[in-house]
Amino acid sequence: MNFFRRVGSLIRKELQSLFNDRSGRVLLFMPVVMQCLLFPFAATLEVKNASIAIYNEDQGTAAVELMQRCASSGAFTQFLSVQSQDQVEEVIAKRKALLAVRIPPDFSRKLAAGEDSPIQVVLDGRRSNSSQIAFGYFQNIVEQFSKDRAKTAGRVLPTEMVPRFWFNSNLDYVNYILPNLVAIITTIGALIITALSVAREREQGTFDQLMVSPLTPEMIMIGKAVPAIMVSFIQATMILVVAVFIYQVPFRGSLLLLYGGMFFYSLALIGVGLLISALSKTQQQAFLGAFAFMMPAILLSGFSSPVENMPHWLQILSWPNPVRHFVEIVKGVFLKDASLDRIISVIVPLAIISSFTLTTAAIMFRRKSA
Repeated sequence: MNFFRRVGSLIRKELQSLFNDRSGRVLLFMPVVMQCLLFPFAATLEVKNASIAIYNEDQGTAAVELMQRCASSGAFTQFLSVQSQDQVEEVIAKRKALLAVRIPPDFSRKLAAGEDSPIQVVLDGRRSNSSQIAFGYFQNIVEQFSKDRAKTAGRVLPTEMVPRFWFNSNLDYVNYILPNLVAIITTIGALIITALSVAREREQGTFDQLMVSPLTPEMIMIGKAVPAIMVSFIQATMILVVAVFIYQVPFRGSLLLLYGGMFFYSLALIGVGLLISALSKTQQQAFLGAFAFMMPAILLSGFSSPVENMPHWLQILSWPNPVRHFVEIVKGVFLKDASLDRIISVIVPLAIISSFTLTTAAIMFRRKSA
């Protein structure tokens, strides 16, 4: 009982320092609100308002029909008609169009004769991802154009493939970004709070008093860790509520599995945060240390690009990164109802990482208190 009473007193003290200050409350929860409002619309890889330029050297019916289909399709909101190859180069160089299409002079004649007629498409390599997506839009238009002409001519159509996307059937990017946001916000909350906690005690001159109190280093670590876990759970719950009830993102998995993974993930981050806090003398140093860990951890997590796309040596190097494993848990539980066995197989690395980071932080605390 004495142990729980002492630790409980420290937890209450930490919670009071976090929530009693109005500016502190704003800093804890305003970023969650702002990112829920902005990320689904700003951090997106979808291509909207795409622009296309067409240089039509053929005035035949087929070329005119293809141009009309491009202009009337919802894929492209900006349609530019250019009159020379120099203008093609100009609209790409000045970023007026994502892609430029050149229709050759014999386009309509070859199609009427049943021959293949190639079309030149120039993409803006400076915006490689967006231009490739826009090129996919153009390909769909050309494919539908070819199918309609083949039906009209009475020719046999090749076998048609119809893709089906599991777990995000409409390819809605909000369904991808908001589950990932659970991991990102939890990272910021748990890491920053614990990294600044001991450094704040040093700046306020209360760290030495804490060391000579009846509290052991382990009790101090628990007292610093529990408020961070509570805040990260509150922040994650806010995002879940916004994602499911406001943005209508389907939640297919188990809340118990999600929060279980979040618990071990928070422990891993708290170990890192306490280690940074033990090594830092000021809050500024602690904040810079947390930022130095957080940025590469997020970049190597698979949040913005798949881990499988990275070089093999970098995939191995990213294994101790807790963000990588929690991103997989969140997406697995949220979007595809991952099984218990699968989630446990991802929680195990988090448990190993958390045991290592917490043990290292405890050693550092003992050295500081010696």
